[in-house]
Amino acid sequence: MIVIDSASPVPPFEQLRSQLARQIQDHTLPVGTRLPTIRHLAADLALAVNTVGRAYRELEEAGLIETRGRAGTYVAPTADHSRTKAQEAALTYAGLTTSLGIPPEEALRIVKAALTSLAPPPRPSPTR
Repeated sequence: MIVIDSASPVPPFEQLRSQLARQIQDHTLPVGTRLPTIRHLAADLALAVNTVGRAYRELEEAGLIETRGRAGTYVAPTADHSRTKAQEAALTYAGLTTSLGIPPEEALRIVKAALTSLAPPPRPSPTR
C-alpha cells in the first residue's frame, strides 16, 4: 500500500519512489509483478501523472522496474536474481505438472513436501 503524506516536506514523487523501492527490495512486490499504469496510479493516489512518471523513471534508471512498451511496467528481474531463478523454476514446474494432468492443489502439496524434506531438522531443546 502506498501512502502519500501531503504535509510531508518530502516531495510526493520521492515518497512514491522510496515506497515502491522498499516494496521491491523486501519482495512485497516480487519480480515480474505488473505495476499499475502511471495514469491509474496517479488517479488512485490523487497525484499528477508527471509525479508518478518521475518516480517510475527513477525506479527504471535504478534497475528496479522495466517498461515493456504497451505491455506495461514490471518489477525487473535484475532486482533479485535468486528470486528470478525461483520464479523461472516455478514456471517450468507449473508447465510440467499441467502437462502431466496433475491438479494445482496436488502440485502445491508436492512442492510443500519437497521443501519440508529439505528443511533442517529442529534443534533439540537444551536440557538442564
